[in-house]
Amino acid sequence: MNTQRTPAADPVGAGGEQDSPKVLEPDSEFEHGPVPAGSRKSLLTVSAVWFGFPMILTNAVPGGVVVALLGFWWGLAAIAVANLVMLLYVGVLSHRAGSSGESFSLQATRTFGRTGYVVASAFLATIVVGWFAFNTGATGATLHKAFGWHERLVAVLAGLGFIALTYLGIRALSWLGAVAAPLFVVAGGAALIIAAKDHDLGAVFSYQGVGGDATLTFGAAISMIMATFADSGTMTADFTRWSKNGRQAVLATVSAFPVASVIAQVTGGLVVAAGAVALPATAGGDFLPILTGEGSSALDVLAAVFVFVNLGSVCSHCLYNGALGWSHLTGRTMRLMTVVLGLIGTLAALAGVWNHFLDWLVVLSVFVPPLGGVLIADQFFARGGRGAMDRRPTAKVRPTAFLAWAAGAAGAGVAHWFAPQLSDAVTGLVVAIVAYAVLERALPRAGVAAA
Repeated sequence: MNTQRTPAADPVGAGGEQDSPKVLEPDSEFEHGPVPAGSRKSLLTVSAVWFGFPMILTNAVPGGVVVALLGFWWGLAAIAVANLVMLLYVGVLSHRAGSSGESFSLQATRTFGRTGYVVASAFLATIVVGWFAFNTGATGATLHKAFGWHERLVAVLAGLGFIALTYLGIRALSWLGAVAAPLFVVAGGAALIIAAKDHDLGAVFSYQGVGGDATLTFGAAISMIMATFADSGTMTADFTRWSKNGRQAVLATVSAFPVASVIAQVTGGLVVAAGAVALPATAGGDFLPILTGEGSSALDVLAAVFVFVNLGSVCSHCLYNGALGWSHLTGRTMRLMTVVLGLIGTLAALAGVWNHFLDWLVVLSVFVPPLGGVLIADQFFARGGRGAMDRRPTAKVRPTAFLAWAAGAAGAGVAHWFAPQLSDAVTGLVVAIVAYAVLERALPRAGVAAA
């Protein structure tokens, strides 16, 4: 159901609450305006949304890869630094979302302009649908490899199931997160116990990596970890706008970064360092073969349920981001766009887009963090920190935002190709923040020009 699209038509105060606590449209996802105070969710509910998102098998994979290529302790250090950056990055964006109740698209409107926001919002809302396609395809491929099930049929059925879950809205994401996270702990713990039977876990702490020609710089490892959630992390407002205030939004973010994310990545790193994964430099911390290799019916059932629930969590969250973004862009409802984008994503999964995982991470680490950096700079450092809260009419296009985004992406690209010892994700983020602050001071009229 549509509400008025103009953000100013549904004002919130500086504290992020409407004048009336009345609950409006209880089934609405508030695609086109801020979430009113009376419809906000508890800290536990919003935390469940974020907590169950990063604690997934596809987050254990990069954790295992960096440990395989850097060794155990350097791998853990890269995981720790990346999650600290993600906490600061996503936490800052979440605080403003909890204060204002506005989605990513509404925040982007203030920073990039009434028309300009279309570029930023469409870019990220499409990227996350790619993640939906990747994990839907991975569901079919994983279960085919483990049990011989029909890969395409499983992918189709999984895609339809994930669409149905997302259709239920933010409530379903919290329910799914409350199940997916504990299930990961059970499955990951079982894999470590099995690995301990045939491998010396004591050797984990002296693990030096695979060596040979497989190399990865410390900075590139940080980027790899960050890129896994750079897109939905940048769109965190879609989740944390449901928080009662900015403080609770930040606390909900902490449940994901570092808590849930570190658990997943360290689990992947542990199975790799224990020597329990074949080809760890590419397979990373994928511990599912450990569960299915025991010939136990109980473990097979656990593995199958784990794959559907675990990958279903990330698929539903990403599809929610994409559907919310495109609903605002098209003026349609989130639920309609969930069905449309979900079907497109499922078809993309059948086409094999999930085979391009590493290429996908490069794109994300170069282009996404600089976009978030512009938002952060606009909301906290430039224009007197008025960016997301300024109720004055904004320009159709704000050139300073796009120039800073381009500068950040260029900086990330230079770091990726010519200075691999640096993190391209962190480089792009910092360059974008600095560039925006400088441009706003040098070209103030370009940032506030009338329509």
